[in-house]
Amino acid sequence: MTDSTSAKIDRSNEHYTFELTDGVTRTTVTFRNHFGIELVGDLYWPKDSRVKQGNDSGQKLAALAISGPFGAVKEQSSGFYANQMAARGYLALAFDPSYTGESGGQPRYMNSPDINTEDFMAAVDFLSVCDKVDPEKIGIIGICGWGGMAINTAAIDTRVKATVASTMYDMSRVTANGYFDSANSSVARNQTRKALMAQRIEDFKNMQKGGAYKLGGGVVDPLPEDAPYFVKDYHDYYKTPRGYHERSLNSNGGWNVTASTSLLNTKMLAYADEIQSAVMVLHGEKAHSRYFGEDAFKRLTGDNKELVIVPGASHTDLYDGGDGDFIPFDRLAEFFGEYLK
Repeated sequence: MTDSTSAKIDRSNEHYTFELTDGVTRTTVTFRNHFGIELVGDLYWPKDSRVKQGNDSGQKLAALAISGPFGAVKEQSSGFYANQMAARGYLALAFDPSYTGESGGQPRYMNSPDINTEDFMAAVDFLSVCDKVDPEKIGIIGICGWGGMAINTAAIDTRVKATVASTMYDMSRVTANGYFDSANSSVARNQTRKALMAQRIEDFKNMQKGGAYKLGGGVVDPLPEDAPYFVKDYHDYYKTPRGYHERSLNSNGGWNVTASTSLLNTKMLAYADEIQSAVMVLHGEKAHSRYFGEDAFKRLTGDNKELVIVPGASHTDLYDGGDGDFIPFDRLAEFFGEYLK
């Protein structure tokens, strides 16, 4: 690790939604993607401090790049996963995607299936040249909407030897079709297109006057009595001390309204059936999003693909374990141990 990768960010008073595991250490790093956007991540080192300090020059680690959920920051779920995987011997990088958190990119609160897939690839770039990483032993974990991004990355990046998509969303599908495909028609999509294009004009006028893009709003708060169960699920994570973070889009004002434009016009999993590396799709039994993971899994081919359904778990139970120990981290460690060897 060279000094040039270290971000000059004060972490003394930083808020994380989880406690660092005993023996695991965390350092802040920066790297750039191919669009020139500087990304900020937290690197979680395994318990063996000799590896971190470089005293054992012959030891190379398997490494994981982790991001998500969609609209979250690295101090939330992705950091939680990285901490747990580091405790199991992996060097783990949790990072903020472009335009969000502490990462760069203007305007803020935008997303793109192309740029966000590149974010994952840039994280693989970074890990590939770390002194203590074996570049042949790199995997990725995508959570929620980043589960779909992870599968999309695995379809293009042959350096990724194993992928876990946890409690995944296919963000292009839900944007184009609505929840549970309830708006899957050309008429409904055209209405959405018209609304987005009208908002682009309003945003352009506002920006000319020094204003900002209109935000879509994060998780609704206060919670209406008739809120769907999955909205209650999100509220319980993003709007309570359990998962709230001041930089999280979902905890606060949300994405720009027009940020969904490229997702509406792109099918992310087009080449999922050509992924040759190992993939695990991990989902909760009671998750409203389960259909995304199961349908994505049906598209995968080969005997190195695995679908794991966690009994009793909701969507956000796989963000941080929920009220129980719902995330099977030991099973994830075994999966990566098998394919990152």
